[in-house]
Amino acid sequence: MWIVTGHSPTLVRVRHRDRRGRGLRGRLVPAAVPMSRTPAQSFDELVLESVEAIERFIDDNDQLPASRLRNVEFAVEDVPGQFSAYDTDVLEDREVPLARLLPAQPGTAGPQPRIVVFRRPLELRASGNEELAALVRSVIVEQVANLLDVDPAEIDPDG
Repeated sequence: MWIVTGHSPTLVRVRHRDRRGRGLRGRLVPAAVPMSRTPAQSFDELVLESVEAIERFIDDNDQLPASRLRNVEFAVEDVPGQFSAYDTDVLEDREVPLARLLPAQPGTAGPQPRIVVFRRPLELRASGNEELAALVRSVIVEQVANLLDVDPAEIDPDG
């Protein structure tokens, strides 16, 4: 699932009914209850909240290049794919990739820079929702700092 900053992800609703029409007629859980969201949707919301908080901090701080962050795409993938041994833009924990920075190619009209966060490795390292939120934020801060070529403490002084 791709998440681009400034845009909300689009959800497609699929209706399943059995052949005789005796399937579920409505939702089992109201939409306002957190239980109605899947773990992937909850993780996507954590990523969006972290990115928005970082964007607000960078916009308020005059010393950081806010214009370079406006074109960055943030993506969430369930698990990492295969990487080359020469990839240096991968943030790892004990040789398990947690996130990856795909910088834009200078001088070309190619794709924008992209930060990919891997959901399952991060979920497996956190013991609760608060710890997962802190881990997601620290990973995104690390990758944004790598992209902007600044110290992570300049982007998130609380972290």
